[in-house]
Amino acid sequence: MPEYTKLGIKDLAQEDRPREKLLQKGLSALSDAELIAILLGSGSAKESAVELAKKIMASYHNNLNDLGKASIEQLQSNFFGVGEAKAVTIVAAMELGRRRSMCSLTEYPLVKSSRDIYNLLHPLLVDLAHEEFWILLLNRANKVKHRFSISKGGVTETAVDVRMILKKALDCMASYIVLCHNHPSGNIQPSSADIAITKKIAEAGKIMNIPVLDHIIIGDAGYYSFADSETM
Repeated sequence: MPEYTKLGIKDLAQEDRPREKLLQKGLSALSDAELIAILLGSGSAKESAVELAKKIMASYHNNLNDLGKASIEQLQSNFFGVGEAKAVTIVAAMELGRRRSMCSLTEYPLVKSSRDIYNLLHPLLVDLAHEEFWILLLNRANKVKHRFSISKGGVTETAVDVRMILKKALDCMASYIVLCHNHPSGNIQPSSADIAITKKIAEAGKIMNIPVLDHIIIGDAGYYSFADSETM
């Protein structure tokens, strides 16, 4: 039985080594697969780290959002040469990217449109396999003061307590409320339950003089805005 050794990045031709390419040309010169290859460090007996990374990316439609949904178990079972350590490294890198995109909230961003809301909450919700309901609380200048996770549910729905939303808004002395939840199915059209809860919260907000500005539904490839669609 012949002995096989894993093909590492050092086994590649100089021009194909992503680490050296990064140092010489900068981060922007590397493809997503080459960045994944750096995380992997080595490939398998059959392929290099770069080839393995390309195979992984291709399996997730060359889309980092899709790769971000992969579990440790899926990566291990679907790709020869990816053990627990490599799978954990990939999943951890995806989570770091998600958290980095969330950090801008400390700057109290200004919300001018539904696209601004989407950009703020998309990193939090896009990779989830279950529904979550979040709120943004804005001041009079339409700057985000706080954001809160209100509930977590199943694949198709999550329970929402209107009283909890109003209490958060009152405690934070918010001037406006923005609602947001995700649809793991990718379908961004609101359900009858989505429409009903939006109207219920909006009516409660009017009574408390804390208007609901919008409700955003986030899917894989876009979003639905109740305000833009005039369905508030």
